[in-house]
Order: sequence, then structure tokens, then C-alpha cells
Amino acid sequence: MGAGMPEAILDPDLPIIDPHHHLWDLRPLVDSFPQPRHPFIEALTLAPYYTFDQLLADTQSGHNVIGTVFMECGAFYRSGAEQAMKPVGEVEYVNGVAAQGASGLYGAYRPCAGIVGHADMTLGDGAKGVLEALVAAGGGSSGGRFKGIRHQDAWDADPEVLGPPFHAVQGLYHSDAFRAGFKHLAPMGLTFDAWVVEPQLDDVIDLARAFPDQTIVLDHCGTPLGIASYKGKLPERFDIWRAKIRTLAECPNVSVKLGGLAMAFCMMPDKGPAAGLGSEVLAAMWRPYIETCIDAFGPQRAMFESNFPVDRWGADYRTLWNAFKRLSAGASAGEKRALFAGTAAKVYGVEHLLDAG
Repeated sequence: MGAGMPEAILDPDLPIIDPHHHLWDLRPLVDSFPQPRHPFIEALTLAPYYTFDQLLADTQSGHNVIGTVFMECGAFYRSGAEQAMKPVGEVEYVNGVAAQGASGLYGAYRPCAGIVGHADMTLGDGAKGVLEALVAAGGGSSGGRFKGIRHQDAWDADPEVLGPPFHAVQGLYHSDAFRAGFKHLAPMGLTFDAWVVEPQLDDVIDLARAFPDQTIVLDHCGTPLGIASYKGKLPERFDIWRAKIRTLAECPNVSVKLGGLAMAFCMMPDKGPAAGLGSEVLAAMWRPYIETCIDAFGPQRAMFESNFPVDRWGADYRTLWNAFKRLSAGASAGEKRALFAGTAAKVYGVEHLLDAG
């Protein structure tokens, strides 16, 4: 939590669908990393255990969060399953959390109404069977909660940028093996979340152009970097980032998530963990990136995200959403509805949440 008293909630009635959060128990992993820890690992120490009780406490802390979309994070995998099928366990677990929320015990709030899991696209045609198992684990193809996958591609030549948890292969999204699996998503009506860091944005641009019928969501504003060899270089790389965001926005099949800037990789803020900065300070820090993305994609293809608990590095949940509300203060009521709920509902097929909210 930030320092001092919690901020008063701005615009408390505004419906929010949080389209990007995790659930996990990473205590053994976090404990396994020696000191000094990479800042990302240090951020995880704030929430090494984040399951339904913690999610409920955050999402029900004052903002009108009517539902959420879970994002894969490699947790609760099936023990003993073949490697390709291990991620099915994560969807099974999260679907149980969603069922708990759907019981009505917590009112109209619907956590994990959409689930984004993981399948290894480099399996090529073999990925289709994994996708079918994930769909089944999420309740089936008719009215089920499973909406799509994320196959992370975050990579940088400097290993200190991402640290030990991430080991993506350079050029993954360009590889023939990856694309042989990727082609199965659109026919099954599944979305794809792309997580890359700023120097890799060309990879997403190329992928989006090669598969114009595939719904793609760019996570975390494309992850501008302010860490390791990029420390202090956010200002000088801003124009590079902005040009690529504008180019990517020319692809009508791509949407963008507005958030993730409080991650340790971005160093906005650089004081974490739990920097204790107010929403006004955070909004000013993030404004150039958020406004660029909204200008490029438009409210109908942009959605605010919490990226919790990772973004707890820079802000508690109340303060984070207050910052987003400050950033959208000049938007119309319709634009706010899209940015905070409508775009997420459309992209992830959870429009029913808007009727309830």
C-alpha cells in the first residue's frame, strides 16, 4: 500500500472491467532467487501469493469493478501432465475461481469472467489439441470462459533487462514453428495477447500484418524500458516507441492495454516497491504514453488494465485506477465507458458484464 491514508475513490460509479490480472502462488519461486534480486523479483515479494481472497480485496476496495479477465502467468500447472498440457491446469484452477464468483455470494461482481491461458504455439499443428483442451477446461466452446492465449515474447540482448524469470527466444513471433501454431487461433475464435518490450514492437507489427483476421492485444503499452542498459533512456527512446505504436495502430485487428507502466521494467516509478506516490504524480508520469496510445488506437481499441499484482511495485489498486481516471478526465462519457469496460467486454467476449453492471 502507498504511504498515508488511502486515496478517496474518484468517479466511484464508473463500471470497470479489469482485463489483465494474475492469480498465483509463487512463494517457492521467489524464495529461490538469491540476493541481490532483480527489481521484478523484488516486486513479486509484495504479492508472492495472490489468489481469490487477495483479488477480491483489491477489486472490491472502492472502485466499481464489475468483472475481470485473468491473464496467464504460469501458475497452478498440471503436475504429472505432459509438458504441452501442463497449462490446462491453470485454466482449470481459474475457472473454479470464476465459478466461485458466479455463485452470487459477492453480488454482481464476476471475477475471471474471461480467461486467457497459455499454449505453446511452436508446437505447430500440435497446438490445436492443446487449445481444444484449454477451451474444454474453461467450460467449453459455447458460453465458456476461455477466451484466448498469451505466448510471451519478451526478450532483450541485455539479460539484465528482464532478469532470470524470462527466457523467450529471440525472434519467436517470426518463426515458422510459432506461426504454424498461431494460425489455429482465429478459426477457433480465440484472442492473442502479445507481451514484448519496446525494442520488439516491430515483431508485433509484422505478426499483425501477416494475420489480419487474428485479434491481437498488445499488453502494457508495449513496455517502454527504463532498466539496466536502458536506465535513464525513456526520454530519448520515446519518439521511437511512439512511432511504432502509431504504426501498429494502423492494423485494425490490434487493440492495446493501457497499463503495466508501474512494472519494474519501465521504472515509472523507479522507487518501488510500493512507492507510495499519489495518483496525480503517477498520472503525470504516465500521461505521454497513455495519451499516445489512446490517440493512436482510439477508445474503441484501448482498455485500461491493472496488471495486478505486478504493478503493485508502483501503486496500490485504489491509487492505480484513480490515476487512470485522472488520465481520462477529458474524455466523454462514451469514451470512458469504452476505455474502462466496453473495449475489454468486446475483445474478450464478456459483454454480459455490462448488462449486469
